[in-house]
Amino acid sequence: MYRSHTCGELTAAHDKDKVVLSAWVRRRRDHGGLIFIDLADRYGMTQIVFDPESDRQAHAMADSLRSEYVIRVEGSVRKRPEGMTNPNMTTGEIEVLVSDLQIVSKSKTPPFELDESGSVEAGEEVRLKHRYLDLRRQSVQNIMQFRAKMNKVTRDWFSSRDFTEVQTPIFTVSSPEGARDFVIPSRLHPGQFYALPQAPQQYKQLLMVGGLDKYFQIAPCFRDEDPRADRHSCEFYQIDVEMSFVTQEQIFEVAENFMRDAVSQMVPDKSIVGDTFHRLSYHEAMSRYGTDKPDLRFGMEMIDISDVFAESDFAVFKGALDNNGVIKCIKLSGQSMTRKEIDQITAVAQSSGAKGLAYIIYDPKEGPRSPILKFFSDAEKQALVDRMGAEDGDILFFGADSFDVVTKALGSVRLALRDKYNLAADTDLAFTWVTDFPMFEKDEKTGKIDFGHNPFSIPAGGIKAFEQEDVLQIMSQQYDLALNGYEVLSGSIRNHDLESLTKAFEMVGRSEDEVKSKFGAMYEAFQYGVPPHGGFAFGFDRLLMIFMGEENIREIYAFPKSGKAQDAMMQAPAYIDEEQLDELHIQVSSPRHSGLDPESSDNTSEKKEDSSDEYNW
Repeated sequence: MYRSHTCGELTAAHDKDKVVLSAWVRRRRDHGGLIFIDLADRYGMTQIVFDPESDRQAHAMADSLRSEYVIRVEGSVRKRPEGMTNPNMTTGEIEVLVSDLQIVSKSKTPPFELDESGSVEAGEEVRLKHRYLDLRRQSVQNIMQFRAKMNKVTRDWFSSRDFTEVQTPIFTVSSPEGARDFVIPSRLHPGQFYALPQAPQQYKQLLMVGGLDKYFQIAPCFRDEDPRADRHSCEFYQIDVEMSFVTQEQIFEVAENFMRDAVSQMVPDKSIVGDTFHRLSYHEAMSRYGTDKPDLRFGMEMIDISDVFAESDFAVFKGALDNNGVIKCIKLSGQSMTRKEIDQITAVAQSSGAKGLAYIIYDPKEGPRSPILKFFSDAEKQALVDRMGAEDGDILFFGADSFDVVTKALGSVRLALRDKYNLAADTDLAFTWVTDFPMFEKDEKTGKIDFGHNPFSIPAGGIKAFEQEDVLQIMSQQYDLALNGYEVLSGSIRNHDLESLTKAFEMVGRSEDEVKSKFGAMYEAFQYGVPPHGGFAFGFDRLLMIFMGEENIREIYAFPKSGKAQDAMMQAPAYIDEEQLDELHIQVSSPRHSGLDPESSDNTSEKKEDSSDEYNW
């Protein structure tokens, strides 16, 4: 027998019990003849003691133990001496006096200490290269257990409500759905390729056609997008849900009820702000917060003050209004800022497209002060105070330009101030539905009209919506759910009318023949009786990141890709040999011939911007 107990369960109640433990040596300490070992497994840590007077042979062997050796010990549980207990450990009241030791396997010296400080010093690159060691850290173990629990909570919740779990195919066909596909060459069909699904979108809609009216799965999805702190490269998981014969309100109810139960079971120490799910239209979210995923844990919303300065002679404000722009303002309360700090915040605005950032400081001692005050009339100053509710100790920040520039810049400033002054509580969860997204958007560089979000969404008003003169004013029944400044869900009511769906693609320059070619299964299936349907997908990994308070989504995976989209441990991606290439009927141009560096982490000579941030269509 390798173990009678784990390293996290022995307490004073086991005093004098004979036990067998098998685990890893985490730390070793020699104290005047006695050797103390911290023995660790995923359940916790137990202090074991080697005493030469108790067992000379075991003590002699213990002298050779090093960090991360795997050992098996037999011994007796005993209470620690008074004053030597550790109340922060479950096993802190006891230790095990060893009578027999076996070295199961030895270890080289690890590249970093397996405590929290050691991993930080090592850095991500080293940690990911030796991820199997990093996994032994308790904090990583906790994440893996948390993830497993969330899987179970999700499956139990939807299964108990009569949703059918279906695993949709991984090998599918490439389709123009926004992001780049990962493609796989076919050996049996030379020159043809499979694609890994960006989402199970078409399959889950076909399930609705097939009569499975309530579907879910924890679905793997694959997109060739650049990684960032809240987006894992290559693959991610989503809680994918689709329902037939439902309205948008019914879908919201399902998503909200699931989230309420998940929060109570997974993070009972956190609470939903106001015990409500807020709602904003896309335009409201952009106008008030400068983003379609607003963080509503704190205020500081943008206030439009264009009318206050409608007659202003201040060149910056007048120029913005003369060019059909806007003037907006946000208020920071109860904080003081030096000129250097204001310059830093101004740089944030400039990095988001603003030419600068005007401000007024309402100093309790000196009164209002700012370089722009001399351009304002007394009436304008008072109207500004009234509109913004400005008081002593407040700072106002202004944006004056086009609507897009102002909202983006002040939205970035708002978040920078949030982070600088800790304006949002970590224990708060602010859920916000964002609805009424524009169906189409225009590429400012090319002038081309394309889908704003999900091409399979139904336009508000149905097919008649396409009769509008300005296509950019067509709204879709697309919705997102934001949480603390992140998008955690995306979904829509689907366009189940084939004529309307074909018309939507026609609006972006794609013919009916192309729809048949790219979405042939759906085009054919929709001619055999389609129920009205809709759904959503939660970003599984992003939810976990927020719930656990992690700053980088890579921490949520057992074996994550690096910030360079590489698997440092398995050394992927990698070249494959000529025999495999020949079998797949593939010829590869040498990177050296094409002017690219084969060792570079970015062998893309011309980057395409990611066109979507959402998890699900």
